[in-house]
Amino acid sequence: MHGIELRGAHVHYGPLEALHGITLAAPAATLTVLLGRNGSGRSTTLRALAGTVALSAGAVVRDGRDITHQPAHVRAAKGLCFVPDRQAVFSALTVEENLELSKAEGDFTRALDAYPELRPLLRRRAGTLSGGEQRMLALSRALLSDAAVVLVDEPAQGMSPAVAARTYALLRDLDACVVVAEQRLPPVLRESASRTAVVHELRRGAVVFSGEPGELSSARGHRRRYAPE
Repeated sequence: MHGIELRGAHVHYGPLEALHGITLAAPAATLTVLLGRNGSGRSTTLRALAGTVALSAGAVVRDGRDITHQPAHVRAAKGLCFVPDRQAVFSALTVEENLELSKAEGDFTRALDAYPELRPLLRRRAGTLSGGEQRMLALSRALLSDAAVVLVDEPAQGMSPAVAARTYALLRDLDACVVVAEQRLPPVLRESASRTAVVHELRRGAVVFSGEPGELSSARGHRRRYAPE
């Protein structure tokens, strides 16, 4: 299978187990959404895929090859881009300098067309931007990287509804395996899309649903009806 996946993945933070042997796949050319409340394991799942946390058991597989023991910087060099929910930009550098880290030759057209709000901010230090502007900058770097796998934790955090919708349209149509972590299903996925989408819902470090966005509501209703009282 092409894309990236976890197989029987366990992650521990000290004595606490954050992922309890989960298996999930993010196919290539697909937008995959990891849903869950805080503490569900969705951010840990992204970090495990990116290599910023180590598995205590299980495997990370990319395009059919085991990359479990590949360090995060090697995964990045081989076309994996990870945008964490915090500290996703270099605050002491200007917006332009941040963009240059992804596109050294200085052609930022793709990023600035996606987020024209950044054009007048190129000389500003990234640390002085609002939360939403910093998310735009972090995602602009991902757009410029031409990565084959893009992992983003809460991409629309701090954005206005209009910019959030634009962001998800960009991610939905990106020619890459895109995996995002969110607390709620993005509205754009409830509409007709130009590409397929996959949803994995996590709860307490386990996968409780895997399927298409349109199947999620009925699956949740089924769980509520048959949950023990």
